[in-house]
Amino acid sequence: MSVFEEHRAELEYYEQMLGPQRGRLAVSLDLVTNALLLVGQHGVYCHLARDPGQPKLDIQLITAELTKAKELIQHVMEELRRERETR
Repeated sequence: MSVFEEHRAELEYYEQMLGPQRGRLAVSLDLVTNALLLVGQHGVYCHLARDPGQPKLDIQLITAELTKAKELIQHVMEELRRERETR
């Protein structure tokens, strides 16, 4: 099932409110946030043997990359908002 089918209701809602591009970015941001939450929950149970307070390295890397992706999406949404306001 494609993302457009699976998240049709959310896409329709956000696209109606924000327009097609910003609406899709908003849903993307929600999906990345959900992925961060899932990785964070997994990290609670998977710790480094030498440092029990830290999640395993793969979880740290996934969290870092998802955080970067989220930051980029947020930046694009802000730029689109500024562009719309200046018109």
